[in-house]
Amino acid sequence: MPTIDEQVEILMSGAAYGEGEEAQQIKEKMSAELRQRLIEAERDGRPLKVYCGYDPTTTDLHLGHTITMRKLRQFQELGHDVTFLIGSFTSLIGDPTDREEARAQLAPEQVEANAQTYAAQAFKILDRTKTRVRYNAEWLAPLTFADLIRLASKFTVQQFLQRENFKKRLEVGEAIWLHETFYPLMQAYDAVAQNTDVQVGGQDQLFNIVVAGRQLMEKLGMRPQVAIIMGKLLPGTDGEVKMSKSVGNHIPIMSTPEDMYGKIMSIPDKAMPVYHELLLGYTPTQLAAFAAQLADGSLHPRDAKMGLAYRIVKVFYGEEGAQQGQAHFETVFQRQELPDMEDYALAGEQPVVDVMVAVDFARSKGEAKRLIEGGGVRLDGAKVEGFDAAVRIADGETKVLQVGKRKFIRLVKA
Repeated sequence: MPTIDEQVEILMSGAAYGEGEEAQQIKEKMSAELRQRLIEAERDGRPLKVYCGYDPTTTDLHLGHTITMRKLRQFQELGHDVTFLIGSFTSLIGDPTDREEARAQLAPEQVEANAQTYAAQAFKILDRTKTRVRYNAEWLAPLTFADLIRLASKFTVQQFLQRENFKKRLEVGEAIWLHETFYPLMQAYDAVAQNTDVQVGGQDQLFNIVVAGRQLMEKLGMRPQVAIIMGKLLPGTDGEVKMSKSVGNHIPIMSTPEDMYGKIMSIPDKAMPVYHELLLGYTPTQLAAFAAQLADGSLHPRDAKMGLAYRIVKVFYGEEGAQQGQAHFETVFQRQELPDMEDYALAGEQPVVDVMVAVDFARSKGEAKRLIEGGGVRLDGAKVEGFDAAVRIADGETKVLQVGKRKFIRLVKA
């Protein structure tokens, strides 16, 4: 078992609290508090209670979420009690962080459906036998209006308006809806309800965890939890904006090996170092060596990216999945050949949008139409034009339907 100081170094690695002197002071304070908690835990023979929350706003988690999961895994490997918290109640509002407008509110049925696969996805990173899965509706749903008033009295409006996105909206005259201010309050109560020692979160959760969460615990007479805020956010496939389901630049955990490999290959070269750091755990020394190899030409960017894609896919799908993803990429993109694909039996003439939905290349006809409008749908290599395009298969004939760069299906006559 590592020493206390070694554990602090491991667990605080990658943590950051903004920029400047104040941020450094916060990090030093969190490090000192974590060290004290670890000393007490060792003395008392108990593990620290650690958690991170994930809102099921859609059905899939993505690679960006795994940054905090890897930190939870470090706590597990050091013997601590980890909770994977599903925000079944907070997601009814949606986190307003980094939003220039209010999120659309989700129906409880939609949230429940989205949450069903979250735990299974988390176990791609976390140890299933050492992970506690909880839903925050357990304690948030029973709160009364009187409870809400009591909790809200612990904060001022001015504090909440210091949130960067609220401040920006206020400056340009954009609406700040009252229900949005409930989100950090509810997330803060998650820590109270669980009486946790540590909360892990991304940089976008700095206010929710460091300000709201710690202050509410302290105001209610509890010892404030240690906040471990991961300093870097994983950029999406555009290499610019943080990976986000709402932006559409994400790489789902529950993708296919081919899709995950292909999407990683699509990221800009400039994003490779941060992917190596956050997803593969490269140290500063390893990153410097990687950059030197790219600079002197001993490592081609394409080969570096293929190695990156292979190793990441291997984490989620094993050696066989990584080989499968690479083979598909080489076939379709490097040799420009058609990959192996399944058959879909077509009875009579069918609209292309119906076929796309039937084979799960689109979740709805509306999405299928948007894909066609964007020029991403091809039939036997020819771009499909128009939403009302239909396809018919003659006896002995086959056609290939392609959606995007990685989805192929062979159409045959029923």
